[in-house]
Amino acid sequence: MFNVKCLNPIATCGLDLLDDKYQLVDEYADAQGVLVRSASMHELELGENLQAIARAGAGVNNIPLDECAKKGIVVFNTPGANANGVKELVVAGLLLAARDINGGINWVKENAADENIAKTVEKAKKAFAGHEIKGKKLGVIGLGAIGVEVANTAAALGMKVYGYDPYISVLGAWHLSYHVVPVKDLKELASECDYITIHVPSMESTKGMLNKEVFDNMKDGSVILNFSRDALVNDADMEAALESGKIAKYVTDFPNTKTANMKNVIAIPHLGASTAESEDNCAVMAVEEMMDYLENGNITNSVNYPACDMGVAKAAARICVFNKNVPNIIAQLTNALSSVGINIASMANKSKGDYAYTLIDSDDKVTDEVIEKIKAIPEVFKVRVIQ
Repeated sequence: MFNVKCLNPIATCGLDLLDDKYQLVDEYADAQGVLVRSASMHELELGENLQAIARAGAGVNNIPLDECAKKGIVVFNTPGANANGVKELVVAGLLLAARDINGGINWVKENAADENIAKTVEKAKKAFAGHEIKGKKLGVIGLGAIGVEVANTAAALGMKVYGYDPYISVLGAWHLSYHVVPVKDLKELASECDYITIHVPSMESTKGMLNKEVFDNMKDGSVILNFSRDALVNDADMEAALESGKIAKYVTDFPNTKTANMKNVIAIPHLGASTAESEDNCAVMAVEEMMDYLENGNITNSVNYPACDMGVAKAAARICVFNKNVPNIIAQLTNALSSVGINIASMANKSKGDYAYTLIDSDDKVTDEVIEKIKAIPEVFKVRVIQ
């Protein structure tokens, strides 16, 4: 029986996938699996029971990834599950920035008591005039699941779209419209485009990547859209760019105490993935990833461990080994198993950065002696057996 703790409400369609091998628990300390959306886990203890954390969403800055990796706790996310919901809000953001829709709506509310409002509006509306996005140039930074959706939709709406992603995946490239022009340099993208939208994860290497240096390369009166993460934009540099008119509008889905009080900011209260469909998709994917790992040891869409899949665990035992990504580990593992008479039926080994993961199917049951043999290898920090 696997214990699962939900740190946030998770859509029922996802939880309904949990069969009689699972039970939802109230105590976090009892859980082998955790389902989470936005709750911060940085302050929580990563106990010995915890095996997997599945984030029902893409961003994982609320989870201590490196600490989890060192303890052999696999962290999953759900890339692409909320892509359509975010894409649609980005398109709304483009339109809100292009035309003063907010100003017009507020004017109607302020003048609701005017008995002649139908006539008055014809004189007032010129104050809220804007421009069309068709024919304008959009730069998309990051061509993952969401960035590709945004780029393709913008191209379909008649925008000239430029894409920047040095790490684009083969899958992303396959799905990208041939109308999207690839750009190799961020400065080139900035100087070419009327709008820039960013869709990359928040990491040390990406924090503040939209800053004064980028803004100075942009056209006067450009627009920035941020539906990815707050930390990607340098707020102080953005404020200065808005004051000078270098940036005409900043549309963000992540208001904070600074941006919420800055002029020419359109701040949306983190609604990117807040659709019933996105929440359902994320819940189903997160639960399926967690179940496959807990029952079979397979890893799909992990952010701290490599993808590794050997199908349904049907052998007498499946050994899951977490270790440092260093040479000679495979030889040490096979030697440890052969020394106690364990035959390896099949094996898969994958690495990701500093960490590696090995799945071994054995024709024999695995005893505590076998586990201790593997744990004795200095670079191994966790062994899990499914049998």
